[in-house]
Amino acid sequence: MFPFTAVLGQDELKNCLMLCAVDPEISGVLALGDRGTAKTTTIRALGHLLSAHGVEMPVAELPLGAAEDRVVGSLDVDRALRGEMVFAPGILAEAHGGILYIDEVNLLDDFLVDLLLDVSASGVNRVERDGLSHVHPARFVLVGSGNPEEGELRPQLQDRFGLATEVRTIRDLRLRREIVQRRLEHDADPARFAALHQDREARLAERILRARERLRHVEVPERVLDRVVDVCVESGAVGHRADLVLARTARALAAMAGRDAATETDVAQAAAPAAAAPYAARPGESATVQAARVKLTAARVLGLRAA
Repeated sequence: MFPFTAVLGQDELKNCLMLCAVDPEISGVLALGDRGTAKTTTIRALGHLLSAHGVEMPVAELPLGAAEDRVVGSLDVDRALRGEMVFAPGILAEAHGGILYIDEVNLLDDFLVDLLLDVSASGVNRVERDGLSHVHPARFVLVGSGNPEEGELRPQLQDRFGLATEVRTIRDLRLRREIVQRRLEHDADPARFAALHQDREARLAERILRARERLRHVEVPERVLDRVVDVCVESGAVGHRADLVLARTARALAAMAGRDAATETDVAQAAAPAAAAPYAARPGESATVQAARVKLTAARVLGLRAA
């Protein structure tokens, strides 16, 4: 498995994933952009890093075209032949307490989208089929990737992602060269390459673990919460979900930094990826332009210089 810390040029995606690992209540990451930009590699690498260092956050992948039985679970056929009515867990059960990853999420069949919307809202998977009735918890961080040129994502599903990032092809020549070099080194000797990054992986895992433990003690002071609300109102947020996502993301940033309180700077840093939450888009405005507008609005409201 390619090490998470060895992935270059996708810092915003990596940061979004780490924030959701710190606080799963942020609810997920949507990574849309060009093909071949290491979206899937990065997401799988985080799952491997977490599991290798004792973080109980499994990664379950939902492939396109997956049958409903495989997703929700079904009757265990082998045991049914022996006269036993036993539930065989599906992908949703595997994802409970962890990450449900969907590559090409914008191409997902409508029946699976409807299923995910229902389970994501309730946190419970109910299976009624073949004479079997089974209910199990299914709470997970939803992570999706894809190329928007190949199809649009249904707005109802997009609203289930707390954070969003656009992943584009790297244009910096030196960075592109280093990306190729690292991939070649990994493919030539995966074990040696992993060993080279072992210390960095361990340090990052420890940082995430400490942030997860610190999170419950991190406060969002009233003045910072006021700024969260100001940013959402000025940006045209629809409903109150955007306020919650922005506040939780700012709090997770503070936890990652080892602080016990979120700041206005955390709010500004969280504003652009948190634009996955429903904001009122202007006519002809793309997701990229919308995120930039939200970020500029945050900088103006907070009296900070936009990055």
